Amino acid sequence: MAGSYDHDGTAPVVPVHFVPLQDARIVATDHLIRTTAHVRQVLDAKAMMCVYGESGLGKTFSVDAALCELAPDNVHHIVISERAAPPYVRTKLFEAVAGQEPMPRSAAAVDKLLKKALSEQFHVFVCDNAQWLSAEGYSYWQHLWSDRATDIAVIFIGCDGGLPLLDRTSALASSVYLWQRYQALSQAQIREVLPAFHPVWAEADPDDIDLLYQAADGVFRSWAKLTYQILTVMHQQERKRIDREIVHGVLSHYWG
Repeated sequence: MAGSYDHDGTAPVVPVHFVPLQDARIVATDHLIRTTAHVRQVLDAKAMMCVYGESGLGKTFSVDAALCELAPDNVHHIVISERAAPPYVRTKLFEAVAGQEPMPRSAAAVDKLLKKALSEQFHVFVCDNAQWLSAEGYSYWQHLWSDRATDIAVIFIGCDGGLPLLDRTSALASSVYLWQRYQALSQAQIREVLPAFHPVWAEADPDDIDLLYQAADGVFRSWAKLTYQILTVMHQQERKRIDREIVHGVLSHYWG
């Protein structure tokens, strides 16, 4: 699941699901509730936070949902590519806060302009795919955040096992104010949240949900895809509710 942003990467408009699901709703899972509370603390403290876990568990979606509620302005979403070093991070940050202003060739000049912009008003940065940051890339974030003149909060989002920052003995880790690890939802949790997630699940047989759990596990992104696939089949067959035939059909056609 992901968030929807304006063209320049600022101000999350509304968190959107991984696939375009009509009538899908935001579900107040334990993860989302904790994330909202943590983001509130991080914004108040103007600190750094790390949200991590396997792909597809709703990390970015939950952070976006929290920021839509708590900080609708001055949010910048930076998506990291492979092994992003300081020059890459510096460029992305400059593009985010400097608008159409031409970027100086000198790194020192860019840093001076960045720090000036980051000192004039509060900025929130979401650093997604943070597992691709190099150690030097992390250090650059820390350098900007720790400058006494800057006024920023940073939320790192990354895959479990891929974050050098997760070595809690490092100096970088000591600068992170809050950590939140995402884990897959249990079978019982999935049964509970699906009817709240989309009305198509309201009349579904719990045994059918358990059968689908074998394919989707507790990864919410997989359940979003399953929901979309089931709705597609129901529309094609003019069916009104999920049944075992539809479940087997979806599992064999899309997940076989």
